Amino acid sequence: MAKINIKPLADRVLIQPMAAETKTASGIYIPDTAKEKPLNGKVVAVGPGTKDEPVTLKVGNKVLYGKFAGTELKLDGIDYLMMRESDILAII
Repeated sequence: MAKINIKPLADRVLIQPMAAETKTASGIYIPDTAKEKPLNGKVVAVGPGTKDEPVTLKVGNKVLYGKFAGTELKLDGIDYLMMRESDILAII
């Protein structure tokens, strides 16, 4: 993974979504038009937090987040999501 030149502010976190599933458990291949947006990803960059609440996530954590959480970004051809730490549901 290349070095990221973005430093999130306050309690924001930059996440690289995991790849969408291409095959079901029973072996059926899913076409691109039917794939669902992944709801888990890897933390790539973390902001310093706010005065009242420090950030608890660390770079490299795998997390679950809500379906409509975050803002989509594309940097150097790679998709990312920028969201607040409160939008993250769990660490995997």
